[in-house]
This record gives sequence, C-alpha cells and structure tokens, in this order.
Amino acid sequence: MAFVNNSELFPSSFAQYEEFLNESTVVSGTADAAMVSRLGAKLADAAQKWLNSEGYGNYLDEYKWEYKLVLDDTINAWCMPGGKIVVYTGILPITKTEAGLAVVLGHEISHALLNHGQQRMSAGVLQQIGAVGLGVGLGLAGISQDTQDLAMTAYGVGSELGGTLPFSRSHESEADHYGLILMAIAGYNPDEAVPFWERMAAIGGGGTPEFLSTHPSDETRIRQLQGWTAEAKQKAAEFGVKF
Repeated sequence: MAFVNNSELFPSSFAQYEEFLNESTVVSGTADAAMVSRLGAKLADAAQKWLNSEGYGNYLDEYKWEYKLVLDDTINAWCMPGGKIVVYTGILPITKTEAGLAVVLGHEISHALLNHGQQRMSAGVLQQIGAVGLGVGLGLAGISQDTQDLAMTAYGVGSELGGTLPFSRSHESEADHYGLILMAIAGYNPDEAVPFWERMAAIGGGGTPEFLSTHPSDETRIRQLQGWTAEAKQKAAEFGVKF
C-alpha cells in the first residue's frame, strides 16, 4: 500500500528532521553520543548486508542514515522515513548497555526499512477517502444531518479500532521481529531484547488495553520476542556471527 512515493516523502522527512534538531538540544562529543552513532552505523551496515544477500542491494540508495542523541527525559526513540533517527537521553537508563540500545535502534531502523511511514500515510489517505464516500452516500440517501454526524463519528471510531490501530500494532511487531534479526547480524545478542522490554514494562508504560493501543502489550511483545530469538541467531550465523 503505497499511495505516497518515497521520492516525495523522503525530502519532507529530511526537512522536518533538520527542523526538529534545530529546535532541540543535540548531544555531541560524549561517550553516549558516540555510542548512538557507532551503533546506528553498525545496524545500517547489517541491514545492507542482509539486503545484499537477498538480492536487494540497491534498496537503500535513497536513504540517508543519521542518528542523533537528544537531551530529553522522555523514554523514547523514533525514526522518520528515509533513516533519520533520534534517541532521547531518557531511554538510556533503561537500555543500560550497548546491546540494550541495539534493541531500540534495531526496531527503529526496521521501521525505516519496512517503509512503515509511507504505509501509515497511505492508510490515512484510504481512511479519508472512506469518510468522504460515507458522507456523500448518507447525503444522497436523505439521512438527517444529526444521523449523518453520528454515523461519521462511528466510522471514525470503527476505522481506528478495526483498521488503523491494528495496522500500527502489526508495524510495531514487524519492527520488533526484523530489529531482532538486525541486531543479531550486527553482533549483538538477541537474548538482550526480552530483559530490555521487561525493564520497560516495569516502569508502567503498558497500561493501555492492547485493542486501544498502537503498540502490542508488553506481555505480547515479550512473548513474540522469545519466539523469534532462535530465528535471529540462525540468521546471524549465516553471516558468521554466533552466540
């Protein structure tokens, strides 16, 4: 599902990333900043190796990887389309080690590799088209304005619960899955993923019911990662990395 081309999306993403950095406190010249840059480069290199092995050597030609550490207590990291990544200093006490941070960055890099930003924008286009079509149909049917408003509200809730939110959860699970493989190919033990998410769960971030969340529950995420760890190690072994 790609109604928005990366050739149009990436320049906008890069510009927004620069704007964000200009308005933020970017950490540089520290061991943590160096770790973010070093780790990001290793994971991107792992992605390229993997793509080469699958016959997609040119896949990343339009990507412009960049990894910045930003001074912020928020426990988060994110990636914009095309490979622009931010890690907040607030997540470092939870990652604890370089391998812990590899869990996070592998996940974010996978979002970029899998074009999730492009797909979510395309899903938004479909949702808007559906809303317009429903409104026109109700109007032609002679339905009262109050009933039309109620129907449109129901459509918005239904499309979120039945479409957009599960779509987002599937993206998060997909990024977990591919991120685990990337970190393993890069030489980081995928066994570190479960302890990291157990630490995240311990801080109380998983209180929203899964069906109302854009992310899988902590329990679902941990169970999935446990199931994917052997696969990640097997894939890494194909590149000469053993655990």
